[in-house]
Amino acid sequence: MNFPFYIARRYLVSKKTHNIINIISGISLGGVMICTMALIIVMSVFGGFEKLVISLFNAFNPDILITVKEGKTFDSKLLPEDRIRKVPGVRYLTEVIEENALVRYKEKQYIATIKGVGEDYTKISGLDTMMSEGKFILQKGDQDFAVLGYGVAYYIGANLEDYANPVSIYVPRRNAGFTGGFENAFNNDVIFPSGFFSVQQDFDVKYVILPLRFVRKLLEYDREITGLEIGIAKGADVGQIQQQITRLAGNKFTVKNRFEQQALLYKIMKSEKWAIFLILTFILIIATFNVIGSLSMLILDKKRDIAVLQCLGASQKKVKRIFLAEGLLITSIGAITGLILGAVICFLQMKFGFVKLGSANSTFVVDAYPVHMQAFDFVIVFFTVMLISFLATWYPVYNIKKIETHILNQRF
Repeated sequence: MNFPFYIARRYLVSKKTHNIINIISGISLGGVMICTMALIIVMSVFGGFEKLVISLFNAFNPDILITVKEGKTFDSKLLPEDRIRKVPGVRYLTEVIEENALVRYKEKQYIATIKGVGEDYTKISGLDTMMSEGKFILQKGDQDFAVLGYGVAYYIGANLEDYANPVSIYVPRRNAGFTGGFENAFNNDVIFPSGFFSVQQDFDVKYVILPLRFVRKLLEYDREITGLEIGIAKGADVGQIQQQITRLAGNKFTVKNRFEQQALLYKIMKSEKWAIFLILTFILIIATFNVIGSLSMLILDKKRDIAVLQCLGASQKKVKRIFLAEGLLITSIGAITGLILGAVICFLQMKFGFVKLGSANSTFVVDAYPVHMQAFDFVIVFFTVMLISFLATWYPVYNIKKIETHILNQRF
């Protein structure tokens, strides 16, 4: 057995001359354990929120979105859709048109973004699984229907059971001014809503989903579209497919995956997670001061043992390794115990949802705090704790020479 580790282990479990050393060592171990546990729990909760938000945005955003770099609309014939469909891993394509419009129901009106989509839209977005009222129906034979965001429906007071009052949609007429009056300046049409979706507030208060043919007629478009949304087969390499589509689309178009479509949001979420990690790391640094105190007192308590070991031929380097191993034993036990307790608490929260987000009548998407444990979080927390603990242990061990000098002056 390694000699420094053997002596360090005996020092850890043996009774000290002064009981206060045992108490401080226990406090040091407990402080490291609690900080480690807190780091794992907080990072897992942030991971849960990140996974939840991504799943919500994925219900609306496509796997890949193609838009034009300059301008707002482009001729659909400029994109080689047939060749894009043949890219391995591409399953669905749908042309989309987005435009701001005035949505009116009875006496209430609201500025929203209308989004015209093709028949494969639900296969790409999964928005039909996020309905709060009604059903996701855009076309039934020759009849067109609208699916409103829950926020849009709330602001205009839309009613799915009102078959006498449809929703009116107004958009500016192409190449027309206001000289001829309001009716001549805007195109308008009416449509009945089939349901309301609820994904995330940014989408709920902004979008009205409509059939592509309805929007084209309303905007007087022929082949113009604002984007092409692509659905990827499950398990396919999105990055590789994105590169192939980028080459096919050419320099005039931007090809974005889901993360790039919401790049700012993901950056903010990552920044918040690591900001909290740094704050808790500072707390961990403060907690490791107890390790410095306990090791310093242990070195003073074992000054006779140090002299005996040196008389038996132990070098100064080996003596330092003993107390370095002692400090690392304290912190590693605290770190491993903290990781285990953190994992157990996270598992219980995932299984039973003990900690709730709000009251029973709250409108949150989930009732309890979401948790998502990741192996990378455990690895980074463990190595962070051990690095800080090593630095905290090294300081008192480095000063053993001063203690030895004091012992020799006493001529033990």
